[in-house]
Amino acid sequence: MSMAQLERKLGLWACISIVVGAVIGSAIFMKPAVMAAQVGSPITLLIVWVIAGIVSFFGGMINAEIGTILPNTGGQYVYFKHMYGDFFAFLYGWAAFIVINTAAIAAIAFVFAQYAEYFFHLPRFSPEIEKSIQLTIPGIGKLYLLEKIGVKSLAILLIIIITWINYYSIKAGAALQIFSTFLKVAALFILICFIFFSGKGSFHNFITSSAGRDTSFWGTITGFIAATSGALAAYDGWNNLGFVAGEIKNPRKNIPRGLFIGLLICILMYVLTSQAYLYVLPIDKMKNSSLVASDALAIVSGVTGGGLIALMVIISTLGAVNGNVLPCARITFAMGEQKVFTRWVGRVHPIFKTPGNALWLQCIWSCVFVLSGSFDMLTDMFVFITWIFYGFAAYGIFILRKKMPDVERTYKVGGYPFVPLIFIFFAAFYFAVTLYTDINNYLSGKTEFINSVYGLALTLAGIPIYLYYRKKYGKKNVSADA
Repeated sequence: MSMAQLERKLGLWACISIVVGAVIGSAIFMKPAVMAAQVGSPITLLIVWVIAGIVSFFGGMINAEIGTILPNTGGQYVYFKHMYGDFFAFLYGWAAFIVINTAAIAAIAFVFAQYAEYFFHLPRFSPEIEKSIQLTIPGIGKLYLLEKIGVKSLAILLIIIITWINYYSIKAGAALQIFSTFLKVAALFILICFIFFSGKGSFHNFITSSAGRDTSFWGTITGFIAATSGALAAYDGWNNLGFVAGEIKNPRKNIPRGLFIGLLICILMYVLTSQAYLYVLPIDKMKNSSLVASDALAIVSGVTGGGLIALMVIISTLGAVNGNVLPCARITFAMGEQKVFTRWVGRVHPIFKTPGNALWLQCIWSCVFVLSGSFDMLTDMFVFITWIFYGFAAYGIFILRKKMPDVERTYKVGGYPFVPLIFIFFAAFYFAVTLYTDINNYLSGKTEFINSVYGLALTLAGIPIYLYYRKKYGKKNVSADA
């Protein structure tokens, strides 16, 4: 069936809510503590949030220009097809399915379930049983499938429910997104105001560094990059809007507007929230906090703080799961529709007018990731792979300027060519340092799993699959348009 059967029902508010809903999820409630331990300086921590936000905003600017000339469902998959051809587009689409989007959904759902445990106990096996079944991947590490089985089961249930809503109706999925996004932004704003107006913190915390932080050059660089990885995980999701471009009303205007307004909201909320944590938690306390948001609010409101934060995280992660489930299946759908993947996933539901098969395939693999991983493992893996393709997308804007010079661009990247060049340099630097650090930590025994290499291995596994479908359907059957 044709992709034309997907109807344009999403307006500007839906676009903004998809960006904000996909970006603001669980990371802001957990990652700041880890990031604080990695940099050891509140000033550096603030710089990390700002730089990661600016770089993400540069990425949004790049995607906005590309999205206005290629406003089709499939997002970066469609972009890469025009930039680099069928093979690279497939490799991205495969990575999006096998690593990027499904790991993101799994990671956010995992945190939803963890915080739900504040209100009711979720069962788990004894440590002996949890370690009894392990999946060993040679040269990469071990996965324990039975760990936190109650948390994993609830996370899987959430993914299934959200998938069903979006399978049944895109309007229902969009309505849930707008509502949950409003709730999460309002909740974060209340949290920020509540902490700052409590008077129970100190602005001195904003300039006091940890006594034991590593001040060596290499220690500073690796700590900064590791913390930036956490911040980029928190900002990730801004590109999701392009995945549903074929279902957006007036996409040439609403795509750039939705990206810019949505990202500005996210940057503002992240910087203010991180500073609110620091206001009541000195950097040494912050870095040792397992649930930094709960600990910060507990200082202000006592024992009730934990419950309030848990409720906020549940609301936030609910919207973030929906913000990823709703658009991300459109990539797999586009691949199936163009016969570079199984055609079954490229079918539109005859009644609901949704990419139903692609949604359920995405659901199944996301649930597998829930069983195999944890929040930190999943976020580190999908962010690493995501930024490889972000770098190629930024370079691709130079290609499209040459290949499609006469196409109307209702928006052009400001600061061209410097903005995409800065973005490309950052992506390359992040790739190199992250890969080196991950492998070095594994070899030195600091970690049991190489997240970046695992993500690369899953991505490269798509090469024989591409060759199979290319042979099965033939190049002449693969459409050049999305």
